[in-house]
Amino acid sequence: MDGLLPLWMNACMSDRRVVVTGIGVVCPLGLTPEDLWTGLVEGRSGVGPIGLFSPAGLPLHDAAEARCFTGAIDEFGCLDGERKKAIRKGLKVMCRESQMAVAAAQRALHDAGDTAGFHAPERFGCVFGSDYMLTLPEDFTAGVAACRAADGAFDFDRWAPDGMPLLNPLWLLKYLPNMPASHIAIYNDLRGPSNSLTLREAAGHLAVGEACVTIQRGMADIMVAGATGTRVHPMKTVHALQTEQVALPNGQADDPASWSRPFDRGRRGMVLGEGAAVLILEELSHAERRGARIRAELVGHAAVAAVDRGGIGRRQTALRHAFGAALRSGGIDPASVGHVHAHGLSTVTGDREEAAALAEVFGAALPRIPVVAAKSHFGNLGAGSGLVECIASILACERGELFPLLNYETVDETCPIRAAQPGTPAGQCFVSAAVTPQGQAGGLAFRGWRAEPAAA
Repeated sequence: MDGLLPLWMNACMSDRRVVVTGIGVVCPLGLTPEDLWTGLVEGRSGVGPIGLFSPAGLPLHDAAEARCFTGAIDEFGCLDGERKKAIRKGLKVMCRESQMAVAAAQRALHDAGDTAGFHAPERFGCVFGSDYMLTLPEDFTAGVAACRAADGAFDFDRWAPDGMPLLNPLWLLKYLPNMPASHIAIYNDLRGPSNSLTLREAAGHLAVGEACVTIQRGMADIMVAGATGTRVHPMKTVHALQTEQVALPNGQADDPASWSRPFDRGRRGMVLGEGAAVLILEELSHAERRGARIRAELVGHAAVAAVDRGGIGRRQTALRHAFGAALRSGGIDPASVGHVHAHGLSTVTGDREEAAALAEVFGAALPRIPVVAAKSHFGNLGAGSGLVECIASILACERGELFPLLNYETVDETCPIRAAQPGTPAGQCFVSAAVTPQGQAGGLAFRGWRAEPAAA
């Protein structure tokens, strides 16, 4: 196994075909697929001053926040009265990541159209991915303050009688990573298979893969598959600054919109962001019976873990297997791929490893295949990134052309890719992958949809 720990891969191999019938996003470029697409083709960046918390004392004051999303009920899409009432009531037990997840899911379900009359609730499930979720410091501020001794030191003996009563009794429910799937299933009466995956940047791809398998093995006819994440958080931002390469200001004239530059020779780290995205996956005949609009077909996926004997993630190996296995499971010749949606983290070593993985998978065909990376517009949204990127590529296939790779100015000889330019054809098939620093990765392969002629 080339020094790897055991490698696990799944593939969509069944007569039950799986299609995408709904999409929903909450991201730094907007709250709708149209907002996302317009921002991409116009070359807009979602990076700006941090407003969710005070960055005082940090070397970083800019990130890609979903500024369009405040948590107001009107931002959750088109809702009937009862569902609107239930979601508004539930907001108090949702952290921001869960709120974005529910909003993206409700928007995707609306985009999918009426499904209620075409299946039993037990045939409709949900798989949702997330980052690890962390509390906000202010959740504990009052309790900690009540336990300070006269000299200002924290008195542990006072926590139970004086501190805990000041903690919201429902505090923990806000930060459990299984809550997005739970909320979405409850609000929409989804009684089918449900699961939650906490796998950082790979979570969205892996959630879609599991939802695909669930439909293909006949346990459901329709699934909500999504992911939500953030790196714009007091604790997560500090964690990223301590453990990963993050783009930092380089002089007063340094425009934050130029920081995220995947595969460019001048890249110097990732930008931190937040967002959520959802795909409604459906068995093809089920979608056709109800006259659904089909946006794409999911033809392949892969789940991979690649680490060395010391437990260090091997991202190049993981990405090579993720891209390659997704294509093989979909029966796709690498040379026929219309475009690649790269992980494109914009770190020096990360992009170099990904470019090497692409060269291994595509070989001599790579110089002909355009590469895009929506992270150039909004950085790393944590678990939310991967599916926002897949939706961007689905939109590109629908429109027949790609958006450009933002901030790509100078070729890096160690990253020999063909960067997409305005008007570059998207093709009718694309592959996308995402990887974590720990070597977990997921790959997805989609075909754009064209209605097939009826049988004679």
